Amino acid sequence: MTGPPVYPLTSLSPQHLLVLKEATDLRLRNIIGANITSRYASSSSELAEFRLAIVDKDVTEDSSVLADFRRLVPLTDYEPHHPWMSKLIERPCRFSEVENLLAPGLPSFIGVSSSTSGSKPKHFARYKAGSKGCGRSVDDLIGSDQMTGTTAFVFTLSYRDVLDVTTDAGEVVQKIPICIASSGFIRNTEGWSIETDNTRMASRAPDHAAPWATGFITHHKYFLMMHALFALADPKVERIGMTFVTIFIDMLFCIQEEWDVLVSSIRDGVIPAIEHIDHVRDYLQVSYFFTCADPQRAEELRSIGPSFSCPAWAPRVWPNLNAVLFICSGTFAITLPMAKSVIGPKAIITSPGYGCTECILATLLNPEDPDTFVINTNDAVEYLDVADGQAHRNILQGWDLQSGKLYQPVVTTRDGLWRYLIDDVLHVIGFDPRNGSPVFKYHGRLSLAIRLPYAAITEVDLQKVTQAITKENVHVQEFTTVVDRRELPETVGFILEITGDIGLGAISARQKAFEALVMTNDEHQSAFDTGRLRLPTIRIVKHGTFADYRRWQGEKLNVGVGQIKVPVVMTNPNSYEWLAERVVREL
Repeated sequence: MTGPPVYPLTSLSPQHLLVLKEATDLRLRNIIGANITSRYASSSSELAEFRLAIVDKDVTEDSSVLADFRRLVPLTDYEPHHPWMSKLIERPCRFSEVENLLAPGLPSFIGVSSSTSGSKPKHFARYKAGSKGCGRSVDDLIGSDQMTGTTAFVFTLSYRDVLDVTTDAGEVVQKIPICIASSGFIRNTEGWSIETDNTRMASRAPDHAAPWATGFITHHKYFLMMHALFALADPKVERIGMTFVTIFIDMLFCIQEEWDVLVSSIRDGVIPAIEHIDHVRDYLQVSYFFTCADPQRAEELRSIGPSFSCPAWAPRVWPNLNAVLFICSGTFAITLPMAKSVIGPKAIITSPGYGCTECILATLLNPEDPDTFVINTNDAVEYLDVADGQAHRNILQGWDLQSGKLYQPVVTTRDGLWRYLIDDVLHVIGFDPRNGSPVFKYHGRLSLAIRLPYAAITEVDLQKVTQAITKENVHVQEFTTVVDRRELPETVGFILEITGDIGLGAISARQKAFEALVMTNDEHQSAFDTGRLRLPTIRIVKHGTFADYRRWQGEKLNVGVGQIKVPVVMTNPNSYEWLAERVVREL
């Protein structure tokens, strides 16, 4: 799964610059050529000047088209695309109205955003040509081609809804799932259509621990419990994969809580009598591992004990465990130490790459470094220097970037987004020596910040404060923040889920948090001295609260397991109230 490490260049040589420019231009030319005849490109006001400039030009051959694009196509956000996306979720959805809407043909799925910031979910049409931009199949993600054991693949395959695209006479032309992006990508790369789901429910993908039906459990806890059951039953598991490290921790706590039930089920070969799985229970029961009981495996597990009963628990349960895959960069890194304590030192921790509902942008530079990514996509990527502001004139190309600076990606995708500004911030650290592509670490989301009258507190700043609170016997497992206005002056409020006993550390925790805040920006000290800021507040919630939050949000928004994230800054008043009611201690 691993090879010699790749070390990024600090700057581009003329040769690397030429390779990067040629590859970038080719991607953009191909996208323009494919999508210029779409309904959006043919009639949207945002592209009016560009359309006029390329009249009578061969968009696939005339190099001036690229210059026209970069000169005339403006930055866009979701607003100009929204009316077109809305056509795809209208009922009835007529083929005559949505064919070639944003890209050639019909979408293969419609992605639903996670609404982490508290806004309404956004919808994005994803076409098969665009979905291939992720470039890797399920087996590629986990590295199955080099291993012979089983994969515990903990991803949802469910969908929020199914859109029937019909002719004017009412005949169904295509069924399009409305689902989270990871589910749609997996379906596309593996060729799994929703029309054939029922034929696979009791079967497993090759070398996968759990049957197809487990992917259709939508209740957070029982989705994880059933995946855990099939993984625990199989001692040959070599790989474990899911979306986020927090989902891995949720599954471990689920195993801890339901240990006796899980072991008994493996011993008896019977699916446990739990709620929220009735629609798939029969499929689970007849699947491979539960055609017979396995008292020997149950006794092995009982002798080991549940998730947190010993250090490096996972390799004791699965002796051949080699790789665990999940997103663990950015603020997710705060949960990584707990995951490592369970996984142990031998299995590598890797990541599926970097992307969002709109597009897949990057893969890992090196498999064993889940924090460092390299741009690797069939979409066209441009950039904005965060320090320069969001304006068309400030758009940069990949060869214009400088190591050490922060940039926002601007994408033109095969799925019909034109110069769409992604909210994430990338910290560019160099360039790939193989092809000159920018190499970066994820820095944070631009919109997820606490904005006080005198300063903005970024996602990275907030993470530094939580790290300052952590000490030898106390670790912040997950957190969110709010602007705390329960008293004046206002301040930053931290809501934490911790491991260990904070004990006497509670006395100094708020002061440590303030000192860490000042280290990010000395304006905080001035604000405190002049009565515009008080010490940060710290509230503790009980174990499992953030897992319950993910379940609650998923059910409320009707989105898939594995997509819901706890926002770094909580702005939705209902979500904040839900968490506040579960505080067990305030420091």
